[in-house]
Amino acid sequence: MKVLVTGGAGFIGSHLCEKLLTLGYEVFCIDNLFTGSIINIQHLKKNKSFTFIKQNINIPFDIEVDFIFNLACPASPIHYQMNPVETIRTNVLGTLNILELAKKYNARILQASTSEIYGDPLEHPQKESYWGNVNPIGIRACYDEGKRAGETLFYDFHRQYGLDIRVARIFNTYGPNMAIDDGRVISNFIVQAIKGNSITIYGDGSQTRSFCFIEDMINGLVKLMFNSNRVNPVNLGNPQEVNIKYLADEICKLTNNNSKTEYLPLPEGDPVRRKPNIDIAKSILHWEPIIDLHTGLVRTINYFNKFVNKNEK
Repeated sequence: MKVLVTGGAGFIGSHLCEKLLTLGYEVFCIDNLFTGSIINIQHLKKNKSFTFIKQNINIPFDIEVDFIFNLACPASPIHYQMNPVETIRTNVLGTLNILELAKKYNARILQASTSEIYGDPLEHPQKESYWGNVNPIGIRACYDEGKRAGETLFYDFHRQYGLDIRVARIFNTYGPNMAIDDGRVISNFIVQAIKGNSITIYGDGSQTRSFCFIEDMINGLVKLMFNSNRVNPVNLGNPQEVNIKYLADEICKLTNNNSKTEYLPLPEGDPVRRKPNIDIAKSILHWEPIIDLHTGLVRTINYFNKFVNKNEK
């Protein structure tokens, strides 16, 4: 069976490609390397069942496959705000191209959506039935509204053409293969701590997030694609909610960093609270995270230690 992973050289995509290979699938990895990295998939290129194609999904292409994971899109604010028009183009035009491909070959297709479709939520924790609180003209809208539009396309293709779809709403995920400069809170804190720099917290640190280790996330995505008939969206994330100040303190302890903490203004539109309700994932997929934050942070710090220049200040 052939599987296509768009955005396959990225953080989540590269882990997904590796998992699929271990399960015996023939994997086609497509990435334009805007935020993905060849380093993430270099070891996979030795596998005869793995094919890498440098391709922007905004340009139509043709490849016959049985399953498609659509992960192609910058996912961190620093990257998706760098070229917001290209970001929303990827979320709409690119997604449309991938859906047309799935329709042509009657392939099952999974959309890697996001918790950002809930915006700055007025419901806590967030259930899949919640429609969200998103600013459609804010600086994050290229991603937030783009992903919402992507979900709309998926459901229109399902209703109009009977396409076999899955939609995963992914909450904050972390682990090895994260880019050092992606601007996400865990990678920021780890890089600053390893270098011995001050830890920069945006806001007062009381805002919360729920962090899911990459291994758990990949297991959830695979279960949703292959072991479920679920058409409606499914939240995938860790319901253990922590505030940002606690996260910074924990990373400092694990890296023996005694530097001061610097507080900066909260970015525009940054959600104050974020926590998934995963009752559907638990009941339908029999999935829930098993790797605790401490264990995941240790493994992530060990990965970053290989790449961060500790002498750089």
